[in-house]
Amino acid sequence: MEVLLKKNVEKLGTKDEIVSVKNGYGRNFLIPNGFAILATDSIKKMNAETLKQRAHKENKLIEEANALVTKLTKTKIIVPAKVGENGKIFGSVTNIQLADVLNEKGFTVDRKNIKILTTSIKSIGKYEADVSLHKEVTTKIEFEVAEG
Repeated sequence: MEVLLKKNVEKLGTKDEIVSVKNGYGRNFLIPNGFAILATDSIKKMNAETLKQRAHKENKLIEEANALVTKLTKTKIIVPAKVGENGKIFGSVTNIQLADVLNEKGFTVDRKNIKILTTSIKSIGKYEADVSLHKEVTTKIEFEVAEG
């Protein structure tokens, strides 16, 4: 029996994927619980059209993310921090502060998509972070922590 998955099902497939399952599994579990619907010919055609449109939108998003990467790598990023003696920072710089600075510069990046490559930033200097702008587009940016 072929079914179209409406939700991600672990060890079976992802949303909008057509998979073959045993009749009992499809009729007694997947379809009644709303995880899938029966994959008829019309459903398959509609799913193919949906996937084609989604791929077109996805390509557009990837192009926009790549354009943002070029702007982001050219921008000088300085994260201000309160500094005590010997260049030591009160506390540490986190991805939240880096996301705030990026948002001020006009880049809308969620803090969850930023991973600082150094374990903890407790002094002024230059550092690197990985920024994920799309699930397929990530870039490494350099930023500087300065007194501010």
